[in-house]
Order: sequence, then structure tokens, then C-alpha cells
Amino acid sequence: MTKEESPNDKKWDLEERTAKFGEDIIKFAKRVPMTPVTQRLVPQLVGAGTSIGANYCEADDAESGQDFRHKIGICKKESREAKHFLRMIAVAVVELASEARVLWQEAKELNLIFNAIYKKVKKKE
Repeated sequence: MTKEESPNDKKWDLEERTAKFGEDIIKFAKRVPMTPVTQRLVPQLVGAGTSIGANYCEADDAESGQDFRHKIGICKKESREAKHFLRMIAVAVVELASEARVLWQEAKELNLIFNAIYKKVKKKE
């Protein structure tokens, strides 16, 4: 971070924000105890939560408007899926519910952002 940047600037940098979300998902997933229930939920959460940033990077380097819209659509879908699995883990591991709720809120905000981008791009077409 340069002198001119404030910590709030990172909130608006989607590449950084989605990467941090993926990192936070990984850290959270490592704390989830493995049970017959969570052994199904955790890989789904990690897959969805970490792919948001990867797909955003691909969207940022898209070769066409259609490619951009498609990748943003995947970001939208994966952020919604991350919300779902965070909700399920909050039920499966009650002691991690408050931490899951914080991550759920970030997934929700990312989903709203990607939804808005997707609608705006689709409207232009």
C-alpha cells in the first residue's frame, strides 16, 4: 500500500478484495472440524470461495465483452454458492457460526457487486 492509499481503497479493489476473501475462506476452512457432514461442505466452500477471485482475474483480462460478462456471471454464481455453504457450515458447526456470518456478509456484498456489474454489462449489449 502506498502513502496515498488508505485502507478503505482496498475495499474498492475487487482483485484484492476477492483474493482476501479466498484467503479468509481457506483460513476458516482449516478451523472447521472434519465430520461426515463437514467433509462434504468444506471442499465445496473452498472451491466456491477461492474461485471468485480467479474468475474476476479472468474477467479483468477478458478478450471480449461476452467473455467478460460470462466470467462476471461465474463470479456472481460462486459468491452465491459460497453464501450457501457458509450457511450450512454455520448450522453444522455452531461454535463457528459467528465467524461464518462475517464471511457470509462479505460473500453477500461480493454477490451484489457482481450482480450489478453483470446487469450493467448485459444492458449495454
